[in-house]
Amino acid sequence: MLNNKNIFSKKKILIYGLGKSGQSAFKNLKKENEIYIYDDKKIDNNIGVKKNLINYHKIIKKNFDFIIISPGISINKCKLTSFLKKNKKKIHTDLDVFFSLYSNNKSITITGTNGKSTTAKILYEVLKQQKLDVRLVGNIGNAILLEKNITNKTIFVIEASSYQLDYSKIFKSDIAVILNISPDHLERHKTLKNYIKAKFKLIKRQTKKDYAILNVNNSHIKQQVVSRKFLSRIIAVNKKINPSVLQKINNKYFITDSNKENLAFVIEASKLLKITKENLFKALNKFKGLKYRQEIIFKSKDLTIINDSKSTSFSSSVSILKSMSNVYWIVGGLAKKGDRFLLSKNECRDFKVYIFGKNIKPFIKELKNKIKYKSFIYLKNVIEEIFLDIQKNQSHKHKVILFSPAAASFDSFKNFEERGIYFNNLIKKINAK
Repeated sequence: MLNNKNIFSKKKILIYGLGKSGQSAFKNLKKENEIYIYDDKKIDNNIGVKKNLINYHKIIKKNFDFIIISPGISINKCKLTSFLKKNKKKIHTDLDVFFSLYSNNKSITITGTNGKSTTAKILYEVLKQQKLDVRLVGNIGNAILLEKNITNKTIFVIEASSYQLDYSKIFKSDIAVILNISPDHLERHKTLKNYIKAKFKLIKRQTKKDYAILNVNNSHIKQQVVSRKFLSRIIAVNKKINPSVLQKINNKYFITDSNKENLAFVIEASKLLKITKENLFKALNKFKGLKYRQEIIFKSKDLTIINDSKSTSFSSSVSILKSMSNVYWIVGGLAKKGDRFLLSKNECRDFKVYIFGKNIKPFIKELKNKIKYKSFIYLKNVIEEIFLDIQKNQSHKHKVILFSPAAASFDSFKNFEERGIYFNNLIKKINAK
């Protein structure tokens, strides 16, 4: 503990949800507090929290000082809904606990609809190249409260979701980054306005000493900047990067528009953190990308295959489609509420779409007037059909198979990683034949 501002000390605390963030909060808080634990699901006894468990009937009779809630829990759709609504002011997150402990440490928090993990990882690698004590935490890397051996010089690069920010009460970051905003998670936030409000909590709590790096080309972000007054110093980022900078980067990963956009934010953050240009470009040229995020899994003279399983919305797929032609695009899964495909028919003239899964109607509705499509129940049949179509295609143009589902994976998979692994295995089987 590096300061004495910890408000979560010698208190009666309910931890609701025992996923990664809940478990880390318990480990961090159990020594100095009276801790109670509740989860909607049955808790594994091997976790070692049996004596801290509390049932619903006892919860509603207790007066807690704080409630630490896991971000994945919606207070509108859970077993404690009425209790949480009555005690909304007491709800906090692991981000708040972290801030109460380490507010003196420099932190850079990255949020946005698309590109959070990639941007956070790039910036982490840049800071590592500078030989700094940097930790990558939040939605990527360790749960934020599991880091050990923290000193006053430790820097945190944090990836934060709208869920985490929405429930947080005191969390603040020295450098706040909002990459972009498009409709997402509306099944949870209900309206786009609420979703934007959750993201901008990151900026709202900043002081005059802090910085906000924002994509002012994004209409939703621009509207907030124009209509509201923020204390922090705002650094406006547009997608264009100085050609002389790009000439120093010899890395195919930064060819696409979306990754150039991520790069623009890293460059601005690096200036604030006083990273040398030598270390910046060393890190950028070594960066290999993250799995299932625009990951090239096969490349030959005639064909490139890209696994972008992380894509869970049309906007994330569009970011890579814009830089491509002659594309066999695979989509499917649980379409997100309010999601729209914003490319014009003319911009899609070199695309063919292959829709998979049981939930094909939203994709057909959104794409049918812009792109030729085929639909299948199973992803395996999609892959087979694409390779047949490629064999029939007499064009000598370079072809791209893009697995960028533009939807959540939970209809058939645990998560996007499992979906990405499954796609890779299908490609391996095809190649083996």
